[in-house]
Amino acid sequence: MKYLLLFPVLLGLSIPSRAVTTRMFKVLDTCARYRLKEKTALVAIKDLKLKYEGKDESEAELFLKLYCSVFTPNENVDF
Repeated sequence: MKYLLLFPVLLGLSIPSRAVTTRMFKVLDTCARYRLKEKTALVAIKDLKLKYEGKDESEAELFLKLYCSVFTPNENVDF
């Protein structure tokens, strides 16, 4: 009987942790694609579902650089 209760509890605890890693992977992937010039700043902001009201490309680049710098392990990485 204990095993029947243990399985749903463990399953419930593991699903949110997977969702976090999936989202983190998508953010890192989008930032990397932006850095490799596969995506423009405005497209990357749209893919990341960020709230950005501006239309200027240079302002969008600065916004995305600041956002992506949070997810890079090395502070010396320049986007």
